Amino acid sequence: MITDRYLELLHHFPPRPIDSDEKLEAMQKVVNSLLDKPELTLEERDYLNVLGTLIYEYEQTQEPIPDIYGVELLKVLLEERNLRQKDLVSIFKTESIISDILNGKRELTARHIQELAEFFNLSPAVFFPTIST
Repeated sequence: MITDRYLELLHHFPPRPIDSDEKLEAMQKVVNSLLDKPELTLEERDYLNVLGTLIYEYEQTQEPIPDIYGVELLKVLLEERNLRQKDLVSIFKTESIISDILNGKRELTARHIQELAEFFNLSPAVFFPTIST
């Protein structure tokens, strides 16, 4: 049975298939606003389920996040984007530091990770290993 509350939710933000990151973000804001409520009505839970399904379907069409991180990810990014070590001197200050990091003689610092994330337009989190629970 469709109630007035469910129709109100549909009218406020009609669920449609997601075809862009902007639409995904808009839908996630609606989902987050519902999840922030202390308790959901049956109608809100049903609506949330619909939005969650649309988000899941969209995410399944996206390129998977690689299982690599840190220096290995940096090597892949350099290769994929046809970059050379000297292209990252603005981040690392010298090619020798870049070389040491790529050869495992030095670690990436928090500043390196932040600047690499900005340079490659990625989240800094992709440079850290994922933790399994």
